[in-house]
Amino acid sequence: MKNVLLKHRSIRKYRSTPIPEEVLHECLEAAARASTCGNMQLYSLVVTRDEELRRQLAPCHFNQPMVSEAPCVVTVCADVHRFTMWCEQREADPAYDNFAWFLNAATDALLAAQNLCIAAEAHGLGICYLGTTIYTAGDIARILELPKGVIPLTTIVLGYPAETPELTDRLPLEAVVHYEKYRDYTAAEIDELWAEREESPLTKRLLEENGLPNLARIFTERRYVRKDNLAISASYLALLREKGFFNN
Repeated sequence: MKNVLLKHRSIRKYRSTPIPEEVLHECLEAAARASTCGNMQLYSLVVTRDEELRRQLAPCHFNQPMVSEAPCVVTVCADVHRFTMWCEQREADPAYDNFAWFLNAATDALLAAQNLCIAAEAHGLGICYLGTTIYTAGDIARILELPKGVIPLTTIVLGYPAETPELTDRLPLEAVVHYEKYRDYTAAEIDELWAEREESPLTKRLLEENGLPNLARIFTERRYVRKDNLAISASYLALLREKGFFNN
């Protein structure tokens, strides 16, 4: 398993080969065994293999070809709906329609998603998380007919790889691990932690292509710009309200 984890890469090109039912079932079972708040399993995994439905979902993910090409797309949802129904049918008074329980459900859902991905890679499948889910969560909720109390968090494309990309770099371990307490960074430490990435051939190529002086400016002016960040945030907050997660 260690070998699988250290060799993770996002796959964006897939063969059309279907995933055998037993393999998909094992991956989904692994997802269902993830840690969960109070053993409540506050998530749902919407497994979409139907070609027409995947075509409908594709614009929600900026028409990235892998959404249509891969044989399986899994939309990972925070879900308090199912547990709320169970409580109400037993004359218990649920109080999970609020932001605290969105966070619990989101944690449950992302833990299940990562279990799914680790199991998939152990079976020789490729995966790719799609951050576009947050951008277009309302459209995805409509297409998948998600009820109140269910909201999309991320999407996983799943299938047999048609490429073997290089491993992407990561910051040094000391960038993300703090022992005992959080230790804030000095300006010099920030420079040191990003030095290797900033000096990489990929970064130099990106700077030349974008006509910008440093990698941080590519993030803030090309990839995740302020106006888009604010618009996406407002849209997702509105959907959280619509789905009943903001009751006080």
